[in-house]
Amino acid sequence: MRSGSVDQAAELRRMMASVVSPPSSKISRSLRSIAVVGGKGGVGKSNLSVNLALAMGQSGTRVALLDGDLGLANIDILLGVQPSYNLTHLIRGEKDLKEIVYTVGDQVVLVPGGTGVEELANMDESSQSALIDRLADLDGMADIIIVDTGAGIHRNMVSFALAVDTVILVTTPEPTSIRDAYGLLKSLVFSAIGKLDVKVLVNMAVSSEEAKVVSDRMRFAASQFLRMELGYAGYVLIDPRLTEAVRARKPLLRLFPKSVSAECIRMIAMDLVESEGRTSGAGRGVKSLFFKLSRRLGMNSERG
Repeated sequence: MRSGSVDQAAELRRMMASVVSPPSSKISRSLRSIAVVGGKGGVGKSNLSVNLALAMGQSGTRVALLDGDLGLANIDILLGVQPSYNLTHLIRGEKDLKEIVYTVGDQVVLVPGGTGVEELANMDESSQSALIDRLADLDGMADIIIVDTGAGIHRNMVSFALAVDTVILVTTPEPTSIRDAYGLLKSLVFSAIGKLDVKVLVNMAVSSEEAKVVSDRMRFAASQFLRMELGYAGYVLIDPRLTEAVRARKPLLRLFPKSVSAECIRMIAMDLVESEGRTSGAGRGVKSLFFKLSRRLGMNSERG
């Protein structure tokens, strides 16, 4: 790692040491939803979802982590757990919500997706409504739900991204990753009805300066060509500790809590919690999330 990265790590430690712990009171409004998306595989999207959830939990925020990658669900692998049930069992009426959620840390529960989300699209309206009523119990279990989606531009991922309150768009500094992330952003803008809240997150950056160059380039393109204001969620410095954590099947924040990348993730998590709490009208809740998701999936089925 370059000396600049070492300086960045020292600065991050000073920043973290100066941050006052957030109050223990929970976000008073309805649950807020965040989707973590990426234009291509290999940008670290799932790792970020897991560790952001744990970082928020450590700060006192209750988090539900939904594995929405239907093609290659791997949140359980990254957490080193083996849930017995998933959303499919809830949809089929075999289990209730409390039986399928899996506690993975202080204030953090995992909601395994399985193929349940796809089955949601095939349900009739009354069955969908009854299911969404059961899912609404999540409003009392969490303040924020983080959805880890599949990579690339496919219909289920776009459906999730357009159903949540906030989208975290992950890219790396590689030109192909930036191109794919912008392509995904363009697809979301053209498919959306109303205003989108999207924030770019630069992963595997050598320095904060490199991350800023990448984010500024994407934000300029979004403003000029898509007529939208793209936010900036922050950056995570490249760190070999993250690869070691994946191989060990343990979350980075638990295995290497003082690593450079872990400190970056904690800063992003803290900013997200604070910004979500400040947002006017924040938290449309679980019912809104799954209602919009079911409608989007239904539209996709009709087109497909």
